[in-house]
Amino acid sequence: MSGRSDSDIDPEIADPEAVAGQDETDHPPQPDRPPEADDPTDGDDPVDGAELPEDENDARRARWTATGTGAALTLAGLAAALLRLARSAPALVPAAYAGGAAVCAAAAVLGSRGRTRRALWLLIAGVMVMALGDQSD
Repeated sequence: MSGRSDSDIDPEIADPEAVAGQDETDHPPQPDRPPEADDPTDGDDPVDGAELPEDENDARRARWTATGTGAALTLAGLAAALLRLARSAPALVPAAYAGGAAVCAAAAVLGSRGRTRRALWLLIAGVMVMALGDQSD
């Protein structure tokens, strides 16, 4: 069965004979807006130090995690690229580290903007590029 579980079937569709015996007061009028529109805290920004709902805390934690991880992996990739440039290594190796670092930097930017799922996949791709570059060494 599909569809909304809270929707009622129109009595005329369900049983035409039952409509003749029904009164208009049997079905209360449906509200014009959803019940969550009655929430007085909807749209209010929390004041510093105020308790946030659990969903907002989780979202904030995910943004900080994606941003911090992206920044750390970017710095690690750039450091590895500079170290590989100093030694005699094929040009592909430092380029792979630098490319992976660039992808991780993009993930950090996306994470700070709240696109944490995309940031996660970019972090994975950036680390994979760095790992493939390391295998070429």
